[in-house]
Amino acid sequence: MFSKGFAAIVPVDMVVQENGPSRKRRIARIWERRRRPAFTRIELKIKNLLLIWIGILTIGCVQFSGAQVAGVSGTDDLVIAEKGATDAAIIVSPQAGEWEKRAAGDLASYIERMSGAKPAIANATEPIAAALKAKTPLLIMGQEALQAEPDLRKELAKVAKKNPVLQADAIVLRRAANRVYLAGANDDSHYYAAVELLRQWGCRWYLPSDFGECIPQQPVLKIGKLDVAWAPPFEIRNYWIAWNGEQAGREEFKRRNFMNNVNVHSGHGLNAYTKDIIPAGKDMFAVPIAEDATAEHVAKQIAAEFGKGVPSISLGMEDGTYKSDSPKDKELQAGLFDKYFLIPTLTDGFMVFYNHVAEILMKQHPNSPTKLGFLAYSNITIPPQRDIVAAKPLIAYLAPIDVDPNHGMDDPRSPPQQEYRDIMYRWAEVMQGRVAIYDYDQGMLVWRDLPNPSLATIRDDFKHYRKAGILGVATESRNAIATVFLNLYLRGQLMWNPDADAEAMLAEFYGKFYGPAAKPMAAYWNAIFKAWNDTIVTEHEYFVIPAIYTPQLIEELRKHLETAEAAMKQPGAGGGRPDERMKFTRLGFGVLENYVAMVTAAATECDYKAAVAAGEKGLAARKELAAMNTTFTTRVIGVAEETEAGGPAWWCGEVKQYRDLLAFTDGAKGALLMKTPLEWAFRRDPHDAGVVRRWASAPVDLREWQGLKNRGSIESRIHSGSRWEMLRTDLYAQAQGVLHPDYNYYNGHAWYRTDIEIGSGAAKGKVHIRFPGLFNECWLYCNGRLVAYRPFPSLWWLSDYKFEWDVDLAGKIQPGKNTLALRIHNPHHMGGMFRRPFLYESTEK
Repeated sequence: MFSKGFAAIVPVDMVVQENGPSRKRRIARIWERRRRPAFTRIELKIKNLLLIWIGILTIGCVQFSGAQVAGVSGTDDLVIAEKGATDAAIIVSPQAGEWEKRAAGDLASYIERMSGAKPAIANATEPIAAALKAKTPLLIMGQEALQAEPDLRKELAKVAKKNPVLQADAIVLRRAANRVYLAGANDDSHYYAAVELLRQWGCRWYLPSDFGECIPQQPVLKIGKLDVAWAPPFEIRNYWIAWNGEQAGREEFKRRNFMNNVNVHSGHGLNAYTKDIIPAGKDMFAVPIAEDATAEHVAKQIAAEFGKGVPSISLGMEDGTYKSDSPKDKELQAGLFDKYFLIPTLTDGFMVFYNHVAEILMKQHPNSPTKLGFLAYSNITIPPQRDIVAAKPLIAYLAPIDVDPNHGMDDPRSPPQQEYRDIMYRWAEVMQGRVAIYDYDQGMLVWRDLPNPSLATIRDDFKHYRKAGILGVATESRNAIATVFLNLYLRGQLMWNPDADAEAMLAEFYGKFYGPAAKPMAAYWNAIFKAWNDTIVTEHEYFVIPAIYTPQLIEELRKHLETAEAAMKQPGAGGGRPDERMKFTRLGFGVLENYVAMVTAAATECDYKAAVAAGEKGLAARKELAAMNTTFTTRVIGVAEETEAGGPAWWCGEVKQYRDLLAFTDGAKGALLMKTPLEWAFRRDPHDAGVVRRWASAPVDLREWQGLKNRGSIESRIHSGSRWEMLRTDLYAQAQGVLHPDYNYYNGHAWYRTDIEIGSGAAKGKVHIRFPGLFNECWLYCNGRLVAYRPFPSLWWLSDYKFEWDVDLAGKIQPGKNTLALRIHNPHHMGGMFRRPFLYESTEK
């Protein structure tokens, strides 16, 4: 039936309503006893290898076998299709809902694709009555199944979430003689029941659109003993596509991976109700929050809709930072500060406001089912500090936008994620479980269509979400498959069953998806997964790329890809979907390879001509990828096509930035005098002592650093205290290991130091130093004297995304040796230089 890692459906007579580890152990015992022999760790490894080997023997997700049995095979298996023929019928109600009806149609279609035989569909009163009298195989769907076998409702009730807030999904599959009942607790769940049967026959939907579906050829389809039921722990299991991403295939893909569209309006919308009470001369972020008058003003405007019982109303804060002069707000704010958003936390005041609005409305309309949604975001990320319990209509969406998208909550290398875990549990307590997680996939908000797997993040986090009793997860995605790849598939499976084995699912995937190239492609993707799994960086955005996709990794991926392409050229191996999927992977590698080459040329070598060339080559590969399938990339062609006019936050704009920097080295605006050393001396300044101790000019003592056997490694940089060490200038500090021993990132002041030699002629000219990639508020010293200051917004993403700083050194630099010192103040995790500085002589008048 299921291999380890597939959505585990518990036998109906063994269903338990347990949570946490005890439930996991119980399910494990059930499977050992009822579904298959127990596997040892070694046997599981062998099994995963066999899955890959089976894939090598397949051609394009086409698998041939004597028979495929759903359920547990026995002596009386029910034959649904054999030798291209079937006498089975699918029964579905004439009053079927949208997804119940589609379940019948898709079930018939996929049976035909697998076996060559298409069952008839009975969907009118007389054909249904006639079919129910037959002795031939019957697949009875949804409402008709519940009517024909009323006991199924009891089984659904046993497993479904008790007292759901929004929607309780559940499925039941049962065979009785020639009848197979496939039903759910609602319209969506009727479809999930059909999907589960197809999954047991080997069907998979890894990516949106038909590009991602793997449907095996099965000459014989059977159903053995089948009596199972299952309900997911989460009511909300969905994703939406932002920024004009391609929507094609999304709804089908979601349902085929057990996701839904259950949601509560919670987006930015509060200003629609508070715009009339904005204080004079202020903006919408200055409205008083906790004042009774504000709650009364808002409640009055939404009372009619609340009284009608509309599903939900959003009171979500606007996308920005609130700052109120209200005495009550200041009292509730109590000087609390959010170290992630670097702003005052206003959660207690907002919760007083939300509760007051809800109380007013419930008093007027006590039976209204309307939910009031809001975002736990920006000023409201930190949970309430007072004894506050949310009123029942309230639903919170917790959006941890700048915590750490690269690690799981239990990863010891990510204190931010461990802190987020505690934040989440507290919010679940305040909201009494009425919390949904608003996460981001891809985790990089401004990305480059490079693989950004989230497996390391979600593998275990869904277990925490289940334990906390939250409503579920709503993900903001771009549907850029070159970036998210299997993320959405794995999310769907883990939201349906948090105990599913992601590694086993991956082992199965390679064979189904890549056919003869399964083994090298497993090595290819596993190398990428490992790089992300092992990373120490906790940041998002494209700055992390050189920290993860090193030149060594690029070469390893190239070899695996070449081996895979050679496998596809073997006799009898080519053709079909695997060829198309290899083209997708090759183009994706071209994007990755050229982006890394571009960054290396610009950040490490100051070779902007080579950077522009590599960038343009990578953009061409990305356009070819987008033309191949519009779901593969985001904002590349078509609607809202990405151009350099979007600025350096986007790849096209980044290439333009390097083209502009080239002008300062090729004579157009300036002539290159020298690249500063790639490595500068670096020292943390936790007590802000460097200014008075004259670290800008005092001798640099590297003896302790030079005595380290592992100097230069990440481990050599993980320490507390202050000492001089050497740090590269082409990668920001945290990515090189500037961390505390507990892996907390270093915040505070720090210094870079280097010496340069400059000729007498050049020293007399219009000398500039340009920092092409530099975070933080900065002070530049030349020969011990402060020569320039650069302010910087505390939240780095509020900058212009160029991150450049140009300083005129004319009259400040001298012939011969010069000492440059850069003092930075890093308030957050992203700090320091990440592109190598250079000196140039300005040619501009």
